[in-house]
Amino acid sequence: MARYIGPVCKLCRRESVKLFLKGDRCFGKCPMDREGVLPPGQHGARRAGKPTEYAKRLREKQKARRISGVLERQFRRLFATAAHAAGNTGENLLRLLETRLDNVVRRLGFSTSPRAARQLVSHNHVTVNGKPVNISSYQVKPGDRIALVDGLRANLFVKRSLHTAFQRGLPAWLEWDGSVANAVKGSMDTISLEGVTLAGQVKSWPSRQEMSYPVNEQFIVELYSK
Repeated sequence: MARYIGPVCKLCRRESVKLFLKGDRCFGKCPMDREGVLPPGQHGARRAGKPTEYAKRLREKQKARRISGVLERQFRRLFATAAHAAGNTGENLLRLLETRLDNVVRRLGFSTSPRAARQLVSHNHVTVNGKPVNISSYQVKPGDRIALVDGLRANLFVKRSLHTAFQRGLPAWLEWDGSVANAVKGSMDTISLEGVTLAGQVKSWPSRQEMSYPVNEQFIVELYSK
């Protein structure tokens, strides 16, 4: 399957906003924190001019697609599903993106970046309701229990991710098993996940305010509705 393997900072520069594609590294030293950051390429300065109405809508769609890591054809299929569902099409689309398995793994704190979350899923390190699932686009629903395999309890990357997630707090539509929260309360030096079940549950559908997509979904609807 085709996928983008280039530098992700270039994508943030193209969208002129932080997409947080590197996880915790985006909160530290980041090129987007500098003044006057231009889009990539030799014509970046020209692209930085006033965008057209079409360009505004295209950029919102590209932001959502790049944050989720899906290709154009897959994104169009998601939009078609959202358009046929009851309710607001834009919110339906973002909800479909938010409840992808790889994104839920990231929001639960098992990883800090979208790429790392997809790797956990594709390498069979994630189970849903006790069954291994290696499809990143798998749609979770309220009541589903997402867990990591026991072999990752000693993984330093997972410990750091969970510790960071505990400090920032989980979104209201997700919750950990009680043992996870208790295990990651202390400092990084004292965290031990021995005997801890690395699992969380989807409590409800996320509201628009709880979704991690800083986009104007109405622009995406208008772009595809032409």
